[in-house]
Amino acid sequence: MPFAPDTQAGKPLPAATATVTLPEWNLTDLYPAMDSPRLKADQAQMDMASEAFEKRYKGKLAGLGGADLGKAIGEYEKISETLSRMSAYAQLLHAANMTDADIGRFYQTLQEKVTDISSRTLFFALEINRIDDAVLAKQLEDPTTKRYAPWLRDVRAFRPHQLSDELEKLLHEKSVAGRNAWVRLFDETMASLRFEVDARRLTATEALHLLSHRNRDTRREAAKAFGHGLGENARTFALVMNTLIKDKEIEDRWRGYRRPVSSRNLGNFVEDEVVDALVEAVKSSYADLSHRYYAIKARWLGLDKLEYWDRNAPLPEDDDREIAWEEARDTVLGAYGAFSKDLATIGKRFFDNAWIDAPARAGKAGGAFAHPTVPSAHPYLLLNYQGKSRDVMTLAHELGHGCHQILAGGQGHLLADTPLTLAETASVFGEMLTFRAVLSKETNPKRRRVLLATKIEDMLNTVVRQIAFYDFETLVHDERRKGELTAERIGEIWLAVQRDSLGPALRFDPEYQYYWAYIPHFIHSPFYVYAYAFGDCLVNSLYAVYQDAHPNFVAKYLDMLRAGGTLRHKELLAPFGLDASDPKFWLRGLDVIRGFIDEIEASA
Repeated sequence: MPFAPDTQAGKPLPAATATVTLPEWNLTDLYPAMDSPRLKADQAQMDMASEAFEKRYKGKLAGLGGADLGKAIGEYEKISETLSRMSAYAQLLHAANMTDADIGRFYQTLQEKVTDISSRTLFFALEINRIDDAVLAKQLEDPTTKRYAPWLRDVRAFRPHQLSDELEKLLHEKSVAGRNAWVRLFDETMASLRFEVDARRLTATEALHLLSHRNRDTRREAAKAFGHGLGENARTFALVMNTLIKDKEIEDRWRGYRRPVSSRNLGNFVEDEVVDALVEAVKSSYADLSHRYYAIKARWLGLDKLEYWDRNAPLPEDDDREIAWEEARDTVLGAYGAFSKDLATIGKRFFDNAWIDAPARAGKAGGAFAHPTVPSAHPYLLLNYQGKSRDVMTLAHELGHGCHQILAGGQGHLLADTPLTLAETASVFGEMLTFRAVLSKETNPKRRRVLLATKIEDMLNTVVRQIAFYDFETLVHDERRKGELTAERIGEIWLAVQRDSLGPALRFDPEYQYYWAYIPHFIHSPFYVYAYAFGDCLVNSLYAVYQDAHPNFVAKYLDMLRAGGTLRHKELLAPFGLDASDPKFWLRGLDVIRGFIDEIEASA
């Protein structure tokens, strides 16, 4: 059987690598335990603080002087940060073990409590948006309020889409029994799945890891088991996707968003036409990027076509060696340190403290992420480290996020948050630093070719594949407006987009039609995916400026990260002479990938 339910939740599965003990995070910097007195005290305190805040300020914001409005925003920030601390603790506990019933119950209960408390402060942003521009301009003359000008700018950007206070409160309070509940169902279902490969019952993370195995039969067995397992649960996944897309469509219609992606673009503070230009630039380059590279790889592997389970196969000259955690740490920190000692010092804190959870475990969330938690604490990184070169690059990526979050934390809770498009800059830049450091030390031509090929594949996954995901989402969201889609119809759209983006060198078996079901971004954050391509192309252009010895580049780069959410992308890129609204900007970024493929093609 390709799938079997988990009966050993929380126990480690057989490790894919024989590395030393990998680090696990310690969440006591947030709260000591689920039943800790400190957590209970914070809940009680926020209950009272939010009630007092509502009585003190509701209906009065337009009449406040500048100093008093600034004071009110400061109080709101403190309440929001404590609620975010509570939420982050529950989210991280749940991510570490999604199949533990007690943790699941705690996670849901705390979510509901935070939602109840925050419903009392919901009026604040709604009322800020009703302040007359002239009145707010006067209030902003006071330095206490002026400090929060970027946050006020971002809040008021949503004014055209704001509903009545009653509707906003209803949507907010229903989220725990609506959208959030469906997301939890997806997460816990994925975490509970097991796929039988070579008589082992593997998690999704472990099964997907085998798609990079040197043995082709192992890759095939894992790929088919994974596809069949997803297929057996496709009706559930299709129901979750259909429900969430319909939920979004209803809310978008009420709020007056023009396109399914428009709310995401506004949240990223990037114009529709900038995203459209990115998407068009990537799609028009499919033939010269992914189609060309995978044809080269097929010849390299001695095949007429790549089966879909060959796409991430190691190359013949790749020694496919296991990389110990200590070596991965030293490689990443060394690359960061060569660029900036300050950046490496920040990165080292994650390893010196228990801020990273690295092992792949049963019940643990798949993939990787960096959770910023709150500025008064610190970020945490979740990985599923299994000793491959891609895992090293994932570590470099997530550490970039973590360093960015620490640097931006100096802005305070309301101003630290960065739009997704810019949040991917530090992570992808960290990857590029690490890759360039490794490449510069490699003198063996064959090994250098393997490194280039691995980087090309990572960039294709980040740019081409993510834009294909965006295209898939757009098609599914548009068609869902005509009625519910079956799992089979979703699969048809998925296969059509995959063939278009990956090209004629790839062959797909029937079970691949269900691979859309495991992509968490479609469920957690619709249309998030283009941010990866945005970040990769942006970093390619940014790194070229760095290579050209741009004056004070390192200092300007760290200042960009410190800015958090205070500046928009045009303001952040201006010191480097870059402008993402220029269509040539994206082509410049894609030329970096094209150049790597040219080098591989010439050497092959």
